Amino acid sequence: MSQPTSTEPRLQRARTKIVATVGPACRAEDQLAELIEAGVDVFRLNMAHGELAEHERVLNSIRKVSDRLGRPVGVLVDLAGPKIRLGELAGGQIECTQGAILKFVRGEATDKPGELVTNYAALIDELHVGDRVMLVDGTVRLDVVERGTDWVNCRVAQAGIIRNRQGVNLPGVKVGLPAMSEDDHRHAVWAAEHGADFVSLSFVRSPREVNELKWLLNYHKSAAKVIAKIEKQEALDQLDEVVKAADGVMVARGDLGVEIDVARMPVVQKEIVATCNRYDRPVIIATQMLDSMQHSRQPTRAEVTDVANAILDGCDACMLSGETAVGAHPRAAVEMMNRVALATEPLVRHRPGATTPAELPENLLPITQGVVVGATVIAQELGARLVIVVSHSGATALALSKRRHLVPIIGISDKPETLRQMCLYWNVIPLAGAPMTDSIELLKHVEQWGEKDGSIVPGDFMVLVAGLGLASKGHNMVRVHEVGSGV
Repeated sequence: MSQPTSTEPRLQRARTKIVATVGPACRAEDQLAELIEAGVDVFRLNMAHGELAEHERVLNSIRKVSDRLGRPVGVLVDLAGPKIRLGELAGGQIECTQGAILKFVRGEATDKPGELVTNYAALIDELHVGDRVMLVDGTVRLDVVERGTDWVNCRVAQAGIIRNRQGVNLPGVKVGLPAMSEDDHRHAVWAAEHGADFVSLSFVRSPREVNELKWLLNYHKSAAKVIAKIEKQEALDQLDEVVKAADGVMVARGDLGVEIDVARMPVVQKEIVATCNRYDRPVIIATQMLDSMQHSRQPTRAEVTDVANAILDGCDACMLSGETAVGAHPRAAVEMMNRVALATEPLVRHRPGATTPAELPENLLPITQGVVVGATVIAQELGARLVIVVSHSGATALALSKRRHLVPIIGISDKPETLRQMCLYWNVIPLAGAPMTDSIELLKHVEQWGEKDGSIVPGDFMVLVAGLGLASKGHNMVRVHEVGSGV
């Protein structure tokens, strides 16, 4: 296949970032390159599937293609988490008829019809009469009606067919599973050692679990950002604390929509996004965004509306799962998400009250926050074409992003990992290879890049946010430059 080429200016890509899951449908280098050209900013490696050797090959391919295209691309390692699953059932499946009694017993395999086993030995001890057990992503529901020392009887409240190894959700039940399984620990260490940009923690219940993963990554000298996946009621009960502990959040609507009343999902999604925006944390909306495109070249009207509403809610990124991992039309799905974002983003407005977040990030100084606000106002008043931010850690780029103005932000850093992490920040375009020693040379570099890209023309204004001498710990300078006027 010939090497894809981009015919659109970089500034014509959507401000909303696209996270795409890698799988058999898109893991070859030419396929990854096509998806980057179509609009992918971050690739997700789903550690619930595949071996580490294959994940390493894919990660190396992503880095190779990113370098070849001259475009930073982030990598998100998604830990599977302590998922409870059914074991081996008699005949491989059971038809659950309305009102029937099914029995959970200990063990990971059974040959008796009507018996259920799981990979979690303590399940029998933690279920109580009145608890709900949801199977097959919530399509089958069991109610606990009786229990003994080594068994629990459940009545089928919602009928369906269940099969070996399918997921088990326990809404409202406090389970004693650790935050990270042995596999999760091994995969997190692998992510640290292989330079992953983000590591997401599944089934987060408390800020302590987020901090434990941060400690582990830091111990292995990783700069990866920790993404907390919100998919448990316990996380919602401590939402502010979980969001503040994390570097970012994923609204994992698959399991969350089973753990809580599905009718609450739209409102809960808005609450999570609003909380993330209050604390300047990037937030990803995930699960079934363009699900029908696994098989169709066109999404449903409801899916398109779902993506648009997520953007209007204030999310930083939307995620594709099966659409790119195993779907028949990975590139079409990415292109569609980009189109929907481009059509929606003109309605995005500067968020009221957004000039000061509820709590400044640890590595963002108050002076820097003030400069960010000032630069936003100046850029909007001048109708600037670009805002350029020199951001060693990425915190200032994220702060500018969270002001939600529509002037594109060019992120500059001397750290490759920071450039890749900027790929998750709304409206931030990371630009590699820019000089960091002198503001005049930096402005010349961005001007040449923009004119070559077709993004800017003489007479356009650019606003630079930096520290004096570009070496200051804080950002204390805003400079306005007119393209073509000389520097």
